[in-house]
Amino acid sequence: MMKRKEQKPSIIGFIEVLFLAFLIAFLLRTFVVQAYKLPSSSMEDSLLSGDFVLVYKLHYRFNEPVPGEVIVFKYPLNPSKDMVKRVVALEGQTVEIRNKIVYVDGKMIPDPVSAKHSDSRILPEDYSTRDNLGPVQVLAGHLFVLGDNRDNSQDSREWGFLDRSFIKGKAMIVYWSWTEDPHAPKFRSPYITPLLEIIFYNLGHLGDRLRLGRIGTIVK
Repeated sequence: MMKRKEQKPSIIGFIEVLFLAFLIAFLLRTFVVQAYKLPSSSMEDSLLSGDFVLVYKLHYRFNEPVPGEVIVFKYPLNPSKDMVKRVVALEGQTVEIRNKIVYVDGKMIPDPVSAKHSDSRILPEDYSTRDNLGPVQVLAGHLFVLGDNRDNSQDSREWGFLDRSFIKGKAMIVYWSWTEDPHAPKFRSPYITPLLEIIFYNLGHLGDRLRLGRIGTIVK
């Protein structure tokens, strides 16, 4: 008579599945996709402060950066922090900004549809590089990047060219969007009580904070 194969205890099977799920999630986050939260308004109105985007980390292992793409990268002045900006020019190209208008190799580059200027003043170059810059040629192995909120963005106009090795990936899609609320409770010690406060506060303010219409927006 054939013996029935003994089944593993269900708790062991559950642990194996849970471990596999965490392993897959870890590998995906490490090598393929990473979540990124917009910490500022520098990409308005393309991306808003409080948008959460998925970043495809493998994209630039197989593709060259293209002007117009939105990328996430390590902040050159503080590599422990990330930034998100739009690629404007590639290595060897010449960038000039005259009265807020961007020129690459002498050709005017229209602002992205969702870009904006919030300050009507034109600042002279000897005072600020925000509205007038160059011409400057992008160094080999570097990019010139700008925020879409052109009058309120720290970018290549301020800290220079971006080393390509600092790129972390291409911004792909908004998977969550949350209006910033300075009155929302913060996560702090002893953790359990604030966690409950955060949950109930956000449930009570869900209609005010959740930007449902932005979820699923493709980053362009």
